[in-house]
Amino acid sequence: MRDTLLIALYAFAGAAATGLAGAGVLWRIRRRSLTASLAVVAGVGVVAMLAGTLAVARAMFLSPHDLTVVTTVVAMAAAVSLATALLLGRWVVARSRELAVAARLFGDGGDFAAPDGPTTAELQAVSRELAITSARLAESRERERALEASRRELVAWISHDLRTPLAGLRAMSEALEDGVATDPDRYLRQIRTEVERLDGMVGDLFELSRIHAGALALAPARLSVRELVGDALAGAGPLAREQGVRLVGDRVEPVPVEVDGKEMSRVLGNLLVNAIRRTPADGTVAVAAERGPDGAVMLSVTDGCGGIPDDELARVFDTGWRGSDARTPPAGAGLGLAIVRGIVEAHQGCATVRNIPGGCRFEVTLPAAP
Repeated sequence: MRDTLLIALYAFAGAAATGLAGAGVLWRIRRRSLTASLAVVAGVGVVAMLAGTLAVARAMFLSPHDLTVVTTVVAMAAAVSLATALLLGRWVVARSRELAVAARLFGDGGDFAAPDGPTTAELQAVSRELAITSARLAESRERERALEASRRELVAWISHDLRTPLAGLRAMSEALEDGVATDPDRYLRQIRTEVERLDGMVGDLFELSRIHAGALALAPARLSVRELVGDALAGAGPLAREQGVRLVGDRVEPVPVEVDGKEMSRVLGNLLVNAIRRTPADGTVAVAAERGPDGAVMLSVTDGCGGIPDDELARVFDTGWRGSDARTPPAGAGLGLAIVRGIVEAHQGCATVRNIPGGCRFEVTLPAAP
């Protein structure tokens, strides 16, 4: 028993000394290739066994023949271990380089394509994460391109919509200044109308900028949906009578919601004005409100616009969208529905649109009041 303990002690001492030396080498080459680290690990294992054997042989006075045999066996094991470590290291390094090239390609704007062939579980996990990141970056780039196109359209339409009333205001003011206006009162009324239109456009731009900047401050209060819809119908009534459109709001349940009354009135007003302007004379615009099965409150505005093309449905709430020329009203800069979506999402709700026979239906879903 004593001899066994001495053998274990001498073997541990030799192996420990080798292990400490190997750890020092690994620390010094920690920034080098993985192949070198694997070679050191394989070498440490073999040299530790050899050192332990030599320490035991020296203490136990083994015969030279036995020591030579043990040393030869260890040397052969060392050669095989080093060769295996080098092959494994070169294989892992090659796969790592392929993965780095693939990552560089999708970082430059392309799509990530995982290298072919088998690889380690860790590199496979990195490949999966890079593939997920590549997909997210592609979606982000697509959203950025869509937003940039929307911004360009908005700038173009706003420039056009501002230039037209400004040119009219300039012409009418010059006519009044020169005293050549045949009906000054009519000119003044027209100037007031154009100024109010410009004021509305500037107000929409300001509201949209607050939404995009996340600076829309809400003051939620518990209100009845019937009250909100009633106020919105009263506000849109004059425009509906002018356009010859019937407003219907007899399917409104008195369900409570906790919203900012001013902002939600703007949402309903924008939806109603949008529906009235796109519904032909003698058409009907219907407003409904009901509680969904999950307790959420759904507001809907149905018009008779004839429907929206399928390829434009996804862009209805984009900034600057105004549809085809045939459906574009003379006023407005394509901001109303973008404001609707921004305000509804600020209330943790969602705004959607879908086609129905003869028109389309805008739906606003709001969380249930606590």
